[in-house]
Amino acid sequence: MHNTVIRKLLFAAMLPILAAPASFAQNSSSVKLINSVDLPGYTGDFDHFAADYDHNRLLLAAEDHGTVEVFDLNTSAHLRTVDGFENPHSILARKGVPTMFITDSGKPMSTIRDADTLVKKKAVVLTPGADTAKYDASSNILYVVTGGKDVDMKTANLEAVNPDTGAKLGMVTFPDNHVEAMAFVDSDPRLFINLTQTNKLAVVDRKSLKVLAVWPVLPAKQNAMVAFDPVQHRLYVVCRDPGMVVVMNSDTGTVVGTQPAPLRSDEVQYDASSHRLYVPGGEGYMGIYDTADPDHLKLVEKVTTAPGAKTGLLLPTMHRLFLAVSPGESKSMAKVLTYEVK
Repeated sequence: MHNTVIRKLLFAAMLPILAAPASFAQNSSSVKLINSVDLPGYTGDFDHFAADYDHNRLLLAAEDHGTVEVFDLNTSAHLRTVDGFENPHSILARKGVPTMFITDSGKPMSTIRDADTLVKKKAVVLTPGADTAKYDASSNILYVVTGGKDVDMKTANLEAVNPDTGAKLGMVTFPDNHVEAMAFVDSDPRLFINLTQTNKLAVVDRKSLKVLAVWPVLPAKQNAMVAFDPVQHRLYVVCRDPGMVVVMNSDTGTVVGTQPAPLRSDEVQYDASSHRLYVPGGEGYMGIYDTADPDHLKLVEKVTTAPGAKTGLLLPTMHRLFLAVSPGESKSMAKVLTYEVK
């Protein structure tokens, strides 16, 4: 009887310790899923998000559905669907500006739209295949990738556009039929862009649109996304074959490290203030990396998301991360996942 009582007391004392690992697993993640909005009836892929702060909206380009989806920025509730597109990709929404610019690789071409209603105001004639885009607020120039294999071209372009008028300001042509995402910051004149077909990264002067250098991305193929940290002089290049983050010196192109990443990623989001890199993948998980040591990138979390969750948007000031779940090949339910970033 005495031994039995002792065993019971010991077991009771150990219960908090036995329960601790599960509790720790729940509380240790730096992201927490707080909302999931289903979008039934959707097929194919989504592309990029944009935050419309003036109207408190989150916008999502439904690339294969030919629509732009509108959500409440705070609650993630689906508000409405805007059609009239063929293959929308990137959305430029700016505070205090009455228009938006939306790239479209289809026959309707890219458009300038009313920022409130999203009604088309003007078609913008660029080289066919307008896809990914990035805005330089310091010069009011939108850089758009056009051309490439999807429109049966053997080359691709980087076109500089005035987003208010649609006027083309300049262009650089790459001898690649597959060019993916780019990265730059206001404080640095260089633009870094993935030449995916030839497995290289081009360095472009944004003002002159001259190619300054072309660096091979040696550790992996299908380099698609890139984030730039000018303070630490680092580029984080996300590749798909195999899934890998390749860390490169932004001054020399030297590879200084690698870490595994999701195979089917179509986005990279970077918060330099917290030294966190977020790489969502279509196979159903997101890699989160610590970049505090520029010479030793660390994979700190693999967060289970959903099959097809490969594009996203991080809003650090709101502590929110949004992921778009594309039905695509997975045939899963289309949805938008909202995470709180701790």
